[in-house]
Amino acid sequence: MKPLIVLLIAFVISQIAIYLIKDDWYLILSGNIAMCLMLCFSSVGHFAFPKGMSMMLPAFVPFKKLLVWLTGFMEIAFGILLLFPNYRVVTGWCLIVFLILLLPANIYAAQRHIDFEKGNHNGKGLRYLWFRVPLQLFFIGWIYVFSICPIMLVGF
Repeated sequence: MKPLIVLLIAFVISQIAIYLIKDDWYLILSGNIAMCLMLCFSSVGHFAFPKGMSMMLPAFVPFKKLLVWLTGFMEIAFGILLLFPNYRVVTGWCLIVFLILLLPANIYAAQRHIDFEKGNHNGKGLRYLWFRVPLQLFFIGWIYVFSICPIMLVGF
């Protein structure tokens, strides 16, 4: 829920700031700024809660902590690359693949009731997926509209 709130607030604030500076609406830029900030916000969990994030990975996955840190750095890098129009489309596709690849970890964590912030098994469980899966699809749609196919925004 927190990443969604960060995304929406960042979108509104960046759009207002851009309008005040440029006297015009730049939805594409605001959408990518918002996603960048949301990804940077989400990456903090990888560094602040590495134990709990490691618990989200099955036992057979090696180097869990390293993988958690790597994915945190990847989120930051992808977010920053969204700010550069020349890299936006490729980064958008990479992010969509990234989000799809992360979904099994979220499912695994939900099945085992993992609370990644506390590093225990007192999480919300499978009911969490009723929110998480649609949220992941929303993020994928956001990336597609604002980064890959922004022509959909022409006229708005």
